[in-house]
Amino acid sequence: MPTIDTKIAIKADGITKWFGEGEVRTAALRDVNLEMRFGEMIYVVGPSGSGKTTLLSVLSGILRPDAGTVIAEKMNLWTLTTDELAAFRLNKIGFAFQDYHLFPRLTVAENVAIPLILKHIEWDKAIEEAMKYLEIVGLKGRANLPPVKLSGGEQQRVAIARAIVGQPDILIMDEPTASLDGDTGRAIVSFVKEKVLNENRCILIVTHDSRIYEFATRILHMEDGRLRSEEDGRHDEN
Repeated sequence: MPTIDTKIAIKADGITKWFGEGEVRTAALRDVNLEMRFGEMIYVVGPSGSGKTTLLSVLSGILRPDAGTVIAEKMNLWTLTTDELAAFRLNKIGFAFQDYHLFPRLTVAENVAIPLILKHIEWDKAIEEAMKYLEIVGLKGRANLPPVKLSGGEQQRVAIARAIVGQPDILIMDEPTASLDGDTGRAIVSFVKEKVLNENRCILIVTHDSRIYEFATRILHMEDGRLRSEEDGRHDEN
């Protein structure tokens, strides 16, 4: 295995992914290469169908590519067993989904505690830790409510708390502002950059929302399954 810079969170080389067969066979990803370093907030942007979500799935160990390698946390993901990949996702990756994926029959605190329960942490301790992260996102006072009682912005913050409660090294957010108005979306991403990003964590955001570009460290543009260009984020503009 090649030597990996310890500051690199994920390194992908030659990632290619096909869907379908015969005449309808389509390349979702075409020879994609990228590096993501700790301390960065990286956006992947582009039109619908450009391969953004497929790339996210490959980088996080969910979807196996047809060609190429992904090295994350110094591990070659696609040489790992199914159980090893599951452990990698549980312990190293935090997900904040576009539609929140909160469980309606659980309280806010119970939703946040789920990753800890999956790690076999006892219930009371998991809830205690969840409360700490709800305080970080400003929702400690909403801990005992069901998600339906929260606004969209509050539900997104719950999803973020759940994504970071296990202290993952890599946080992945899929369209975090898609269901939010402009001011709320900007506030959420600003919060993530200020409170979640640090020198030991990398954040990858898939988005269509140009209103939040200013918070990015780097912006990667995808089209037709390829990374077409890269630009520095405009995080100093405001």
